[in-house]
Amino acid sequence: MRFVVVTGMSGAGKSSVLKMLEDIGYFCVDNLPIPLVKKFARLILQGNQSKVALGLDIRSGQALKELDAVLIDMRKTGFEYEILFLDCSPEVLVKRYKETRRIHPLSGVDRVEKGIALEQERLAFLRKKADVLIDTSQLLTRELKAQISKIYLEDQKFDNFFVTILSFGFKYGIPVDSDLVFDVRFLPNPFYITELKHKTGNEEDVQSFVMESETAGQFLDKLEDMLLFLIPNYIVEGKNQLVVSIGCTGGKHRSVTLVNELGDRLSKTEYGLKIEHRDIDRDA
Repeated sequence: MRFVVVTGMSGAGKSSVLKMLEDIGYFCVDNLPIPLVKKFARLILQGNQSKVALGLDIRSGQALKELDAVLIDMRKTGFEYEILFLDCSPEVLVKRYKETRRIHPLSGVDRVEKGIALEQERLAFLRKKADVLIDTSQLLTRELKAQISKIYLEDQKFDNFFVTILSFGFKYGIPVDSDLVFDVRFLPNPFYITELKHKTGNEEDVQSFVMESETAGQFLDKLEDMLLFLIPNYIVEGKNQLVVSIGCTGGKHRSVTLVNELGDRLSKTEYGLKIEHRDIDRDA
């Protein structure tokens, strides 16, 4: 039997994930009172359910303090479970609450930011226990669904560290969520080649032009080496995602090519990976 405790920050997507799990055959229960969790686990063992998901979050109120002891006791008695924690940056959570005009469960008459900070503090013990931690700050619903299917339907290995490699054009501004920014405007520009001007780095002839430069290959070697050094150290410090932004003038040729090339190299690692081209369709 697979028993998944689904938890995380309010507004991070827990309800959506429970629906996704239900769609792939999980028996889902949401917001069960903490004192009933062990009894529920015993009933599940006696039944014929092979895949179960239990939603628990800050709505449990003061009883949430008891959950740590309940989970420890369940494991001592031989009941196996895994914890899926859905996280999200405070800035994105505030935006989501403002868009939906909902009230954060802990904010009351105070600002949403205060409720989020308090929730982070109260859920810290669950975040530390998490077997799978997904940060939904930059994930589209379909991307989150793909991750859930990968982990809980296809049983593929999932690493809690997620790398986004993003191409962009400096003329449109640096992506605000970037952790690392690299400027590749030093490379030969296909924009000035008539037959390549209106193409992008997703097309083979543009890729060939950019990668013909020995400098491009050297840059990729050095960047790959640096990222493989940095990521394990970020993980040690508790970071769970990294946004690497690579920019050229318009975000169509050089940056797109190098993002695709770097993505291909990092796809061989154990880390979660997402490739995104922010400005590739601008002025199309």
